Amino acid sequence: MSDKLPENTQNEEVDLGQLFNAIGRLFEKFFSFIKQILLGVFKIIIYALKPIVNNFKLIAVILMVAAVIGFVLEKFNKPVYASDMLVKPYFDSKYQLANNVDYFNALISSNDYNQLSKIFELDTLDAKELISFEIEVGPETPNDILVEYDSYLKNIDSTIAKDVTFEIYIENRNILSGTTFSITASSYKKDIFTSLEKGFEKTFKNKHSEKQKNLRDRFFEIKRKTFSKQLERNDSLQKIYLEVLKEQSKEEGYKIGVEGLLPLTNEKPITREYDLFSQEVRLRDSIRDIDQQMIIESEYYDVLSSFEEMGTPQKNFMKRYSVLFPIVALAIIVFTFIFVKVFNYIKDYE
Repeated sequence: MSDKLPENTQNEEVDLGQLFNAIGRLFEKFFSFIKQILLGVFKIIIYALKPIVNNFKLIAVILMVAAVIGFVLEKFNKPVYASDMLVKPYFDSKYQLANNVDYFNALISSNDYNQLSKIFELDTLDAKELISFEIEVGPETPNDILVEYDSYLKNIDSTIAKDVTFEIYIENRNILSGTTFSITASSYKKDIFTSLEKGFEKTFKNKHSEKQKNLRDRFFEIKRKTFSKQLERNDSLQKIYLEVLKEQSKEEGYKIGVEGLLPLTNEKPITREYDLFSQEVRLRDSIRDIDQQMIIESEYYDVLSSFEEMGTPQKNFMKRYSVLFPIVALAIIVFTFIFVKVFNYIKDYE
């Protein structure tokens, strides 16, 4: 047995040596592969920059000419102004708002300025100055989103609500899930924006929103009458109850406790009186909540922030021709060089 132990140890050392050598060769191949990729990328970059360096003067002249042409076009273009209005629609009028914004943009695209002037009560010349309308979800805090999520769960089936997590709700929200909306108007005229609010007033007040408001008002009216009748009945019970207490106090007086030292009162009537009072408070709170809700949502929408009288200049990179034209010119030069090289390579290839 002592003769076999050294031989087994030597075989194990040989196997480990071969394993480490194989791992080392594998790493060498991996680093060599990475090196070849980096060298290939480096060659491509140098190959792309070489014609720019060789023709630097010509390319510089082309870029300068493109920048000058872009600058001249910028000066001739009309400045674009923009203004925002923050609104909070009620009675599902937000759906009509989103639909009408698309409709207004379609009228602008089709140059139907007569219809635009009728909608916004503008002169036709002013209507021609409109460029576009955009609608986005208004500013929201995390608490606002949580309130929306809680309201959403209350309006769906309980068996489905337990499977709708907050993350799923956030993932499936869209622009119409919000309660406040930001409307951005763009125009070539900077003092036209306050006149646009008249057109949006017609947007919020439509047949569907009027129907929803009438249904809400009738529902609240029925609830208010019900609470008022319950309150009258509660007041009558309180009066009757007080009369009963007076009669009881006259006829029976106080009950005497142990050895006539401790006077005891009837606790059940006192508890009943407190119940009636608590019910009256709840009914009055319910009526107050209804009145408050009807006052808050008495209109079809609230303007949280109106259009500014003077729009702010809108900076759009796509309108910065002095920067955009040189970039486009340089891209055309590079792609032209690549195309010529590839074309010649394919033509001479055998």
